Amino acid sequence: MAGTPGLRMLEQAGVAVTLHPYAYDPKADQVGLAAAVALGLDPALTLKTLMVEVDGKPACCVIPSDHTLSMKRVAAAFGGKAAAMMPPPKAERLTGYHVGGISPFGQKRPVPTAIEAAVCHAEKIWINAGMRGLLLGIPPADALRVLAARAVALVA
Repeated sequence: MAGTPGLRMLEQAGVAVTLHPYAYDPKADQVGLAAAVALGLDPALTLKTLMVEVDGKPACCVIPSDHTLSMKRVAAAFGGKAAAMMPPPKAERLTGYHVGGISPFGQKRPVPTAIEAAVCHAEKIWINAGMRGLLLGIPPADALRVLAARAVALVA
């Protein structure tokens, strides 16, 4: 398995994860949902990483693949007035990952991160490991700790 910056970050933090490769479909409308289906995982616990801008400043939101981000909630979560999706080329430059393979772990430039509160009670969640076609399984508490993230309501 390829050692992505995210996997190296987690290894350095002493966090054990499980790896789940799948056949990435670049034509899928919803990559996170397609990954959940391909791996037979619960879409509500298979998360997508979305890069946003809150009052022009970058942030990262991690939400269930079967939900939509609420920009109003995102702005409130990061103490801003307005939030918008970050353009894909900017997200790729900022994170060092390609769209469809963006992980909240090991980004080139760490940014404030929030994880949907509704998933934080689960035993394990699945998040992109930093490359297209590879998810990692991790306890939510470990993800929150390593990312210094907050658990907040982010979905519509």
